Amino acid sequence: MTTAAATAPTRAPRPWRPHRDDVLIAVCGAVGGLLLWVLGLASDPIVARGPRWLVLVPLAVMCLAALVRRTAQPYALLVGLPAQVADLLTGSLLATLVLFTDLLYAGVLYGSARFSRAVLRGSVAVTVLFSAWLLLAFHRAEMLLLVAACAGILLVPTTSGEMIRNHRDKAAAERQRAEQTALLAELDRKQAINAERTRMARELHDVVANHLSAIAIHSTAALSLTAGESGPSSQDANREALGVIRENSVQGLAEMRRLIGLLRNATGADEPTATPSLDGLDALLERARARAGDDRTFVLTDRRAPGDPPLPTPVELAAYRVVQEAVTNALKHAAPGEVTVAVAPHRDDGSHVGLCLRVTSPLADREEPGGPPRAPGAGAGLTGMRERVELLNGTLTAGPCTAPGGRHVWDVHAVLPAQDKTDRAPGTARGNRRNERRETEE
Repeated sequence: MTTAAATAPTRAPRPWRPHRDDVLIAVCGAVGGLLLWVLGLASDPIVARGPRWLVLVPLAVMCLAALVRRTAQPYALLVGLPAQVADLLTGSLLATLVLFTDLLYAGVLYGSARFSRAVLRGSVAVTVLFSAWLLLAFHRAEMLLLVAACAGILLVPTTSGEMIRNHRDKAAAERQRAEQTALLAELDRKQAINAERTRMARELHDVVANHLSAIAIHSTAALSLTAGESGPSSQDANREALGVIRENSVQGLAEMRRLIGLLRNATGADEPTATPSLDGLDALLERARARAGDDRTFVLTDRRAPGDPPLPTPVELAAYRVVQEAVTNALKHAAPGEVTVAVAPHRDDGSHVGLCLRVTSPLADREEPGGPPRAPGAGAGLTGMRERVELLNGTLTAGPCTAPGGRHVWDVHAVLPAQDKTDRAPGTARGNRRNERRETEE
């Protein structure tokens, strides 16, 4: 609502159209002036006395200027100045003088910033010069009353208008700042929602996609058996494929229930969950061997020493998910052959210990036409791996390369730092720690 109110077009007032309050001021001034004129309450004229009605001409001009005191500055005040001089020369009415002070006030409040400053400075200058002339010319104490009257006519309305203008400008600035703050808060909320949706999509892909890929692979294998192959070997293959499909279906449903439970209960107190770690790589590769069903083999090489310090939980979780996704991609896209998973410690400039992962899977020879993958993929796995690694300020590369011996392989290489670097900004470090806690809760 705040954003809509900030962006909604505002209807600008029509130029020269009198405001309702200005009409009321002009009418009250005209009625008051006429009443004073009827009662004969007017000062003596400075020039020779003329017709008695002549004093109503400056009053009429001042009332017309008051009609546009808000919408036609500085012209309203420029018209009122000679009208006030004429009023002093022909016999002043108090109503005309009051309307003139209101024009001074409106000129400072509603005029441009430059005109407002000019009116304020001009009022101060006229008051000072007139007061000095009175005191120097007459040397009488009664002149102080005229000095006070001059200050009341010129300085009081202009300074009052300046103060109200300043308060109005500050209020407008505060409203604009509040609208900007609300807009930034809305943008932050949308970014937080998008980040949470991305995290949920990544987690859903990691815990379910590998099971669904195994189901797709083995269901394809079962469907590929022709009706003519009805011997014991075909029945055993069908039974094995259906067993793998059932096992992955059950595991996928369990993972889905766990994820739904985490979404419904953010505290996770009702259902404790185990965070995957590198100790589960053997079981992960064992399941991959069972799902492969062909000449694909999976080999794990762990070069970590038994005395190495333990890695933080977010690092182990990210490493496990990267290997899981790489192995799933090898099941879907790799050519028959050996898939190797290498885990080794990594040192950054000899001071920061981290983890290095490398998963290689064979590709078909370039001169051989490649068949379609055994299970479809949309590329979300690579995106999820890269997001997980970047959350920990690591690096990940994935793509085809040539291994020793001239073999074409798909290589996934990830480097995960085990701790934050000291040369990063404090805000970044805090953000990464929040991401680590979030990954741990997953």
